[in-house]
Amino acid sequence: MAQLQINFLSESLMRTVTINAVIPFDKIRMPWEEAPKLKTPFKTLYLLHGIFGNYTDWISGTNIQRWAEEKNLAVIMPSGENHFYMDCEANGERYSRFIGEELPRKMCELFPLSTAREDTFIGGLSMGGFGAITNGLRYRERFGRIIGLSSALIFSDICDPDSKDLGRSVFGSRFYETLLGPAEGFKGGPADYNALLDKAAADGEKPVFYLCCGVDDSLLGVNREFADRVRAKGFTCTYEEGPGAHEWDFWNRYIKKVLDWLPLGEDTEGINSGNIGDR
Repeated sequence: MAQLQINFLSESLMRTVTINAVIPFDKIRMPWEEAPKLKTPFKTLYLLHGIFGNYTDWISGTNIQRWAEEKNLAVIMPSGENHFYMDCEANGERYSRFIGEELPRKMCELFPLSTAREDTFIGGLSMGGFGAITNGLRYRERFGRIIGLSSALIFSDICDPDSKDLGRSVFGSRFYETLLGPAEGFKGGPADYNALLDKAAADGEKPVFYLCCGVDDSLLGVNREFADRVRAKGFTCTYEEGPGAHEWDFWNRYIKKVLDWLPLGEDTEGINSGNIGDR
């Protein structure tokens, strides 16, 4: 597995951005083993971090690199800059377009990644779960599967000026309005995951969902409600709960479950610094 840090000038964000990528193209075997066959183009997971994080979070907080190598899965990890991965008209930074259009295009130009919808997945935790759900539905012609871990499905908080939501309490009362426009325009807008779900159900292009949340997480109720709504709209949806709160121990366990759930081929991990193999 090659781990790369990539810097490039983004048209959507109008500045140089940094991403992490893990690409499983460097597998080798011991001399007595059959030479590995490179399985390309690779299936790809675009993996989004939570609030206060950046492109390093998933590598430092979980075992995603090792598990992706075992599955021959490419993983692309951008930064969301606390913007909930949405287009911001106030400053011209178009994170949704970056995630849904520009980033996949550029990664396919750089690496041997599949462009097929059934091979392209988007997921995230907390704020990243919000971003994965909204952008996975908005760009459902690109992403065949959507993964939300402890997703920050806080639409009711966004619309409530008296909410004690983290974004309002830390960044100020106009935090969401700056990102997404006046609160009265949220319903039915690009951040309204319920409206996006309804539209996807109506046009028949339905991604497959994996959703989960810890039983001690304050977001448990909204995740349960959304999973029920997804299934009621006729989407295929796996929903799981387990011990844990809004924390890396939970996300590390469940990203492994996500990789087991994805339609990926089985393979051995090959030689690496933690496994030199047995004769």
